[in-house]
Amino acid sequence: MEGLGSGLGTRGLMEDPEPEPKLVLVFSGKRKSGKDYVTDLIHSRLGPDVCCVLRLSGPLKQQYAQEHGLDLDQLLGPGLYKEQFRADMILWGETRRRHDPGFFCRLATRGARQPVWVVSDARRLSDLRWFFSEFPRQTRSVQVQSSETTRTQRGWSFTAGVDDAESECGLDSGVEFDWIITNEADAPSLEEQLQPILKLAEEAAASSL
Repeated sequence: MEGLGSGLGTRGLMEDPEPEPKLVLVFSGKRKSGKDYVTDLIHSRLGPDVCCVLRLSGPLKQQYAQEHGLDLDQLLGPGLYKEQFRADMILWGETRRRHDPGFFCRLATRGARQPVWVVSDARRLSDLRWFFSEFPRQTRSVQVQSSETTRTQRGWSFTAGVDDAESECGLDSGVEFDWIITNEADAPSLEEQLQPILKLAEEAAASSL
């Protein structure tokens, strides 16, 4: 991917070395685009021995909950609890990233040992740059797209300070994705669209044996 891939690797410094992945699939997409559904589908096809799903929002929410005395389980869930903190959590996360762009990426990947990593929620150029810097040969980028009409049917509504923030718009330009998955009823089936990705993942897993 053009423009991404510069910089020095930092994963594993001052730590015991961990096995490198054979393939890193970095997914992005707007809220209610269905990126979690798509990445969970890939995980179910490949199996837990081959594939792990890494969510960058997990360590972010964990750190935020600890510092603000909040219920982590509800922050991680799909309910309304997290929505009341979302805008502030975004600003808090941006402050952390300005000081250390790879902070949440390193936390999310710690302990991952499967040959195929599926990152389900990249939201910023800094997220992609970190993975392309750390794993330049293995990283591929995938965007999941859905129309605003479809997203609204899934429960999305525009929220100022969230849907116009970098966390939702940071990858709208400047990225040439390796694949774009259209998650719409009238699009080709997800199974069909995911075939080349699954094939690459299976080949990567086989090379680790």
